[in-house]
Amino acid sequence: MASTIKDVAKYAGVGIGTVSRVLNGGGSVNPEKREKVMSAVKALNYTPNKMAAKLRRNETRNIALLVPVVNHPFFAEFAYFVEDEADKFGYSVILVSSQQRVEKETDIINRIRLREVDGAVFVTHYAHNESELKGCPIVSIDRIFGDDIPYVTSDNYAATKKAVRYLFERGCQKVGFIGSKPLVFSEVSERERAYTSVMAETGNKPRIVNEIISHGDERSVAEEFFKTYPDVDGVFVSGYTMAQTVLSLAEKLGKKIPEDLQMISYDGSFGQWNLNGRWTCIEQPVEKMARAVVDMLIKKINGEAVEKRVELPTELVVGNTTK
Repeated sequence: MASTIKDVAKYAGVGIGTVSRVLNGGGSVNPEKREKVMSAVKALNYTPNKMAAKLRRNETRNIALLVPVVNHPFFAEFAYFVEDEADKFGYSVILVSSQQRVEKETDIINRIRLREVDGAVFVTHYAHNESELKGCPIVSIDRIFGDDIPYVTSDNYAATKKAVRYLFERGCQKVGFIGSKPLVFSEVSERERAYTSVMAETGNKPRIVNEIISHGDERSVAEEFFKTYPDVDGVFVSGYTMAQTVLSLAEKLGKKIPEDLQMISYDGSFGQWNLNGRWTCIEQPVEKMARAVVDMLIKKINGEAVEKRVELPTELVVGNTTK
């Protein structure tokens, strides 16, 4: 017959409440009593009924991670570190790919309200009413929902200014910007603002194509850019997938990289994902962003105060797409 928590308490010579606090990590327990409990657990080969414990605490120990797509190196790497960090807190991660299906995100919100998941990390392209999310333990990446939803981001504005200036330093005279606008306002929009700021500072003509598209539709934007600005000799690309498309299209147009066209992208240092070698890019601290967003979410779930906005620094990685 399997041992019960009462058996552990009797063996250790402590109360059932003490055993519960030791096993569930709640409250302070005298080190000597903690040792007695753990010795009793080992001696009796006691296995806690984790599901019952979850129900008593009204928690699932599950969190959801919503990303637009999973076949993208940033989101794949991000999901890996989110799961790794969540595991340290004893949480499992439900991965949801939500592009073009806003109902998937609505379902997760409803599941939080029904206590079927404890909280969620949102990397979303959809608009949600702030009142709809109020009271839900949610933390986002880049996206600004409102005062009740904290978020983690990178230094989009400063990093983009640094990158665009670097293109001029490397001899470019006609620098353009290619991007894919998010459907909702997020810190990603700061990249275009930073580009236009450098153009104004240097007295150069802006060359911008920045459209709202879905992942996988980047080619139409790149084609429009090269058709509108065929004489560019430098380009800042706001995204990894778009950068791949730009490099492929430039090659078909007979443009040599970096001799005829220099390029810097926001994201791009993903090792084996790069078919064109290691290119010059703004490298986001993916692991730090993932761990930070999970830490913030766990605090929200536990009712602790969290910072409204956490910005992490990036790094300009020089590769083979600039001179």
